[in-house]
Amino acid sequence: MYRFVACLTLLLAVFFWNGCRRPKPVVTKKPPVSRPKPTAAKPNPTKPVPTTAVAAKPVPTRPPVVVPAPVDTVETEELTALAPLPPKREFRAVWIATVDNIDWPSKKGLLPADQQQEIVALFDQQQQMGLNAVVVQIRAAADAFYAKSSEPWSEWLMGQQGLAPEPFYDPLEYMIEQAHSRGMEFHAWFNLDRATFSKTASVAPSNIVFRKPGWILEYGGRKLFNLGLPEVRTYIAGVVANVVRNYDVDGIHFDDYFYPYAIAGQVLRDDSTYQANYNGMKKDDWRRDNVNRLVLELRDSIRANKPYVKFGISPFGIWKNQSSDPDGSATNGGQAYYELYADTRKWAREGWVDYIAPQVYFSTQFGRVPYRTLVEWWTRNCGNRHLYIGHGAYRVGRGSERDPGWYNASEFPEQLRYNRQQRAVAGSIYFSAKSLKTNPLAIRDSLRQSFYRYPALVPSMPWLDSIPPLPPRDLKAADTSDGIELFWQQPEPATDGNGAHYYVIYRFEGKKPRIHLDDPRHILAVCQGELCTRYVDKTADPSKKYVYAITAFDRLHNESQQITIKVR
Repeated sequence: MYRFVACLTLLLAVFFWNGCRRPKPVVTKKPPVSRPKPTAAKPNPTKPVPTTAVAAKPVPTRPPVVVPAPVDTVETEELTALAPLPPKREFRAVWIATVDNIDWPSKKGLLPADQQQEIVALFDQQQQMGLNAVVVQIRAAADAFYAKSSEPWSEWLMGQQGLAPEPFYDPLEYMIEQAHSRGMEFHAWFNLDRATFSKTASVAPSNIVFRKPGWILEYGGRKLFNLGLPEVRTYIAGVVANVVRNYDVDGIHFDDYFYPYAIAGQVLRDDSTYQANYNGMKKDDWRRDNVNRLVLELRDSIRANKPYVKFGISPFGIWKNQSSDPDGSATNGGQAYYELYADTRKWAREGWVDYIAPQVYFSTQFGRVPYRTLVEWWTRNCGNRHLYIGHGAYRVGRGSERDPGWYNASEFPEQLRYNRQQRAVAGSIYFSAKSLKTNPLAIRDSLRQSFYRYPALVPSMPWLDSIPPLPPRDLKAADTSDGIELFWQQPEPATDGNGAHYYVIYRFEGKKPRIHLDDPRHILAVCQGELCTRYVDKTADPSKKYVYAITAFDRLHNESQQITIKVR
């Protein structure tokens, strides 16, 4: 009996001891987080900050440049709880107009060293503002701001058309090098319809108006190219192809000038060209067809030379009003389709351009063309191409009775907030550099301190290139007295033969942080150039643990898988 009770007691003790014991935790290896493939949806600006002063003299090549970004050292979980993520990809650009010395150079006849100092100051300011691209006018009126051209030097450089800079330099080469060294794309902006700017313009003997007078029409005191002539369209496409071949541009850009804006009492006398080339079309349709043919020829000339160079157009904002066509926008203003013979919607929807940047130079309070109404229409009519909004920065602070919204300091920020609510809007371009420089109603401060506080990378264009580079190799870290030094090896070429064009370094705090590459607040630096394979993090706290991730980007901004390393 006692033996039975003793055995029973022992069994109960074992049972309760096992039942109250904490279960041993099971350790599972967390699978690697797959990086979402970058899309052409709304990109978030990269805010580059200049690290060193740049000498204002032409330099043929520059060493790889590291562009540091502002860094928050709080953990990912805290960051994501504070606010919606800023966009990691967003096109952020400014127009730099050279015609009539609007933005650069500040006046005719400046010494080349002064011209260079001005462009350096502009690019520095734009980099500090968080921009990642510049759109610079290099052909304003059948002229050239570059040396390798059959057209004469622009009068807005040295004061007389055909007069080269002295001492000599190539402004386009210089500007491209300066933009790229700051991590900014360079888009070459051409005016395609003007052969002369005004009756008083300086015109060199080598100007096309003297070489090919039969190509020229006079209208409103200007000489314009006759776009109805096939040889004129081919000539313009050839001017563009020459720049694509000879210069390291990232994009080719055209504005809203095709056929001229109407001037009271003026007639564009292209009847004889129409009679010889109309092919049974009505005259309005024939003019639109001429512009369409030119757009296609431009696209083909770019693709034939460098398929990675982007092609974009910034047309007048309204395609058609709804009163003219049910498919048009609920607006009441000028119409690119009827007045400029520009079928702008077709170019985007048919994929003839890589991006469309309609000029929406209206406030949210402008009754005839409300900003939101026109932008929303474009989000539904841009096809699968990038949509960047052209902003009238020059109107900020200059309201009127018809459009009072520009008096309000909140107007500009409200436009940007609205853009970011639209998935189809992939960025902004501002007209123009002078207005951002003068900072009306603190718009530049708003960009730098708020909207563009964190870096954004240029959106990728999968129809041009969808193959990402391979990741960097052999990442190592060393804890030094200067900070944490990172160094790695270039990746092997990807299947399309492309290597790394630049690298992005991300930093995450903590022992086991969540690696979240879609959050640009973790971007520590952008290292420009495939040879830039070393970086020293001088902001690292010696008492904290970090995980660094590095990815490679190709020229068209496809991102590789990451390579990571833990420090401490």
